[in-house]
Amino acid sequence: MIHLVKTSLRLCDRRHLARFEAALEDPKAAQARVLEGLVSANRDTAFGRDHGFSEIRSAADYARRVPLRDYEAMRPYVDRIVAGEDGVLAAEPTVMFTTTSGTTSLPKLIPVSASWAEEMSSLTRLWMLRALKGHPTCFDRKIFYLASPAVEGRTPRGIPYGALTGVIYQRIPWVVRHQYSLPYAVSIIADPDARYFVTMRLALAQSVSIACTPNPTSLIRLAETAAARPEEIIRAIHDGSLGIPHPETMPASAYSRERAATEILAKVRPQPERARELARIVKEHGAFTPGLCWPDLELIGCWLGGSAAIHARRMGEHLGPGVPLRDLGFMASEGRFTIPGEDASAAGPLAVHTSFFEFIPEEAIEEAAPPVCLAHELEDGRRYYVVLSGANGLYRYDINDVVEVEGREGRTPRIRFVRKGRDMVSITGEKLHLNQIQVAARDAEKETGLLLWQFRIIPDVEARRYDFLLETHVDPVPPAAARAFLEAFDASLVSSNVEYASKRKSRRLLAPRLHLMRAGWADRLCRADFRAGKREAQYKWPAICDAWDEASRAEATGSVTDADRPVQP
Repeated sequence: MIHLVKTSLRLCDRRHLARFEAALEDPKAAQARVLEGLVSANRDTAFGRDHGFSEIRSAADYARRVPLRDYEAMRPYVDRIVAGEDGVLAAEPTVMFTTTSGTTSLPKLIPVSASWAEEMSSLTRLWMLRALKGHPTCFDRKIFYLASPAVEGRTPRGIPYGALTGVIYQRIPWVVRHQYSLPYAVSIIADPDARYFVTMRLALAQSVSIACTPNPTSLIRLAETAAARPEEIIRAIHDGSLGIPHPETMPASAYSRERAATEILAKVRPQPERARELARIVKEHGAFTPGLCWPDLELIGCWLGGSAAIHARRMGEHLGPGVPLRDLGFMASEGRFTIPGEDASAAGPLAVHTSFFEFIPEEAIEEAAPPVCLAHELEDGRRYYVVLSGANGLYRYDINDVVEVEGREGRTPRIRFVRKGRDMVSITGEKLHLNQIQVAARDAEKETGLLLWQFRIIPDVEARRYDFLLETHVDPVPPAAARAFLEAFDASLVSSNVEYASKRKSRRLLAPRLHLMRAGWADRLCRADFRAGKREAQYKWPAICDAWDEASRAEATGSVTDADRPVQP
């Protein structure tokens, strides 16, 4: 079976690998071909007619005819697809949408066609091939791959929407999926605690040689689940039971509860010898971690860029201190954009053969007509905002991500994700926008009657939670009022941001902390900024900051935390 897995990967993607490697040597020509293909294939769509695709002959023509857009500017076109109209953004039919949080309470729906989904899946297989080249035995045992549901719901006209990782999971060759330690049905278990328990009960019963999931906080939460429930997991492995009553699955999934149960229980059998081995590990080490249970683990694939880098540092304590880490690549609901080929680096070469990329220098993003660079024009060491065009129907789409160039592979730039861009902050993929934070603060005001004067939000990445600094018209603030404000603020974010809600429910993200600030705090900080040379007429209060400043720490009078309050679906 191991030989079949490796052969399947090599055979399935021989032609795609050749395209990728050729593109790395000539990114300018590769990007020109991608743009020509996008424009030609979609010239008769509504978007193509609106923007004169039939007249576009070059990247310069494309930039003149198609303005830069964010999702809200794209939404009217997407709404037409949701309403059932064909040929709006792409000539190929939309078979589903991927979802992610937007700048408002409405989530973003990213169109997916069959060929685009296959293209994204082929990039995942390329990552596997490159991992196999560096670690020839990493697929010799089971593959631990954690996916999100491909179907989380349906539009009023029945088009499914869900996660890109779930779509990719289902398009990996069968012989490779056979090596997965988890059946897909585990991903659609509705309750996060039940899903994490079943995941670890199944995965720890097997020998795993590679573990992959984009967000390292998911691996941390899984490890914490194992550490908290070793006796239950070991007993279930010994007896050949699931360990809990069969959990409810997501109702929107195409799977029936019975089909999901059948798929999951097919992986369950009595393993008394494995149970004794796990019990011995607990007795000898006084701990129950995946790293101790998977001595053959050879590679961990997860994000290493942005705030994920801080969480990835904890992989050693849970999965083994000597296990190499390899970035899974710069990816989002809008697509997959890099294919890293080295361990311990967040950078990877752009997939210049699949999507068309443009870049805006970080320092120029607020200009009315910012300069735009093509992939072959990027400079090493500089940071850029990414503008994407792809076969999923996104054209000159500003994904509001900042990346940095770190060398080249062939002649193609290697880039790494640095952070979310304008007015946005993220700890573990929730992508909170300032609009949502402001609405949440106003909702908390209405709920509690506690009027705020000024606020600031700061991500505490290590603690997996946000610090919310609050100056009010009331001094001192009664403790009950402060706690009620915090709960209302958190609840509003849950209702307005689907990613935040998911992360809070699964406790990958803990409840925010409220810090009460002395009266006049904001005014004193502003005056200090003016004395430091900032122009008062153009001053913008920094409502989102990366870290505490010493002056603010000295102004905090008390804090409120409610980490254990459950989040309702």
